[in-house]
Amino acid sequence: MTQTVQPAPDPAIARLSLALDGMPQRGPPPVERWNPPYCGEIDMRIAADGTWFHNGSPIQRPAMVKLFSSILRREPDGRIVLVTPVESVGIVVDDAPFVAVEMAAEGTGEARRLAFRTNVDDLVTVDADHGLRFEEGEDGGLRPYVHVRRGLWALLTRALTYDLLSLGEDRMVDGRPWFGIAGGGRFHAVAPSDGV
Repeated sequence: MTQTVQPAPDPAIARLSLALDGMPQRGPPPVERWNPPYCGEIDMRIAADGTWFHNGSPIQRPAMVKLFSSILRREPDGRIVLVTPVESVGIVVDDAPFVAVEMAAEGTGEARRLAFRTNVDDLVTVDADHGLRFEEGEDGGLRPYVHVRRGLWALLTRALTYDLLSLGEDRMVDGRPWFGIAGGGRFHAVAPSDGV
């Protein structure tokens, strides 16, 4: 019979969990108000598909992933950290810290409501504070993102990308034709539609 050897618990993870014990969880914790010392990086990574890893192994407990995702913060230098009132630690994020896995659309034009659910059950409605952005991936493909909170974004899955693009239309923007998505009170330009 083969035994699986579990890696020794990371003391930083244990400290983070203890620091959050007993804190009321009514929405995301106010990490923007916490200014603890930076204690270096820990062996934690969020893969491009939204899977969280610790010491090279996927974190299997969804509740633990949701807890850690609630204390993510983007620092002014672009680093993404897990932060509690007593310490912050750096982690590696391959692309975006969240993945949008579900979308709902209602209405038309700028009045259209676009809402997304992330892999950690954040619910985001596109508006002035939660915009869409579009980037070209290394493979030349389109990579759409929705802003979740505090400078943290969710990458849309491939299926949601197709669903979102099916809502697109061509419009003139500053005298030039653009393909984009209307919703959340504005037109989100994706790419010039004049071939330039």
